[in-house]
Amino acid sequence: QIHPHFLFNTLNTMYGSALKKADETPEMILKLSNLLDYLLYQVDKPSVSLEDEINHIEDYISLEKMRFNDTLRIDFTKKIESKSITVAPMLFIPFVENSFKHGTLQNGVLDINLSIIATNNLIDFKLSNSSLNHDNKTFGIGLENIKKRLNLLYPNRHTLQIANLKSKFTVILKINLNSTLKDE
Repeated sequence: QIHPHFLFNTLNTMYGSALKKADETPEMILKLSNLLDYLLYQVDKPSVSLEDEINHIEDYISLEKMRFNDTLRIDFTKKIESKSITVAPMLFIPFVENSFKHGTLQNGVLDINLSIIATNNLIDFKLSNSSLNHDNKTFGIGLENIKKRLNLLYPNRHTLQIANLKSKFTVILKINLNSTLKDE
């Protein structure tokens, strides 16, 4: 599920955009509509195509870009070997959402780097964002819930590394789609 603050902030951004009669307002409404459609009708499925999951992430990022304007620098790399790769719905979005929610502007910019590389055997998800929190021991309930969900959905088939280093928060998630994932 998407945090209510995201929906509230997005609607406020759309309202301001509509008042200015900005050209991007219809696109914002369409992207939010797509996001809500995905949330309402796809999340109950056991799996969705990785391509659909990535489209959902891209809609989310597009809305955040409109909200952040010039204070966001995002690099999103994706390489998907096959359209037949599936994942549990809403698997990656909590990490992406957290990068916007908890990321810190440094020199006036929030830096986010996202990479999803998938073969028929492995999904390699990497995300980092600028951060000023140096406490590597405390993670919120959201991350704990994600860990539990991964253990239920992909037992012995995933590795998750989360680090909150000097000025960067990093998530590395690897999911083996076929068998047990060995520690690297």
